[in-house]
Amino acid sequence: MMINVLSDLCIGLGIVFWFWGTFPLLGKRSVLFKLHSLSVADTLGSMSIIFGLLLKIPNQWSLLVLALISLAIWNTILGYVLAYCSSSGGQDER
Repeated sequence: MMINVLSDLCIGLGIVFWFWGTFPLLGKRSVLFKLHSLSVADTLGSMSIIFGLLLKIPNQWSLLVLALISLAIWNTILGYVLAYCSSSGGQDER
């Protein structure tokens, strides 16, 4: 009973993070700020949802832990790639 409530809370929190990361896209800040806030909120939301699923279906723990690790690594590397591409080092200097 308590695990189901905690699981639903984690999934709900993840959905809130997803929507929360979308709102800065409507602002007037720089594109990099918008991408950063979107990727951080999306990562936290997705990880929260996966953790909620881990509580709901613990017999699938190996796949869900793999999904958590992959999500953390992918979004970290994607952040570095975006930062590199937006800097002067990512532009072709001829």
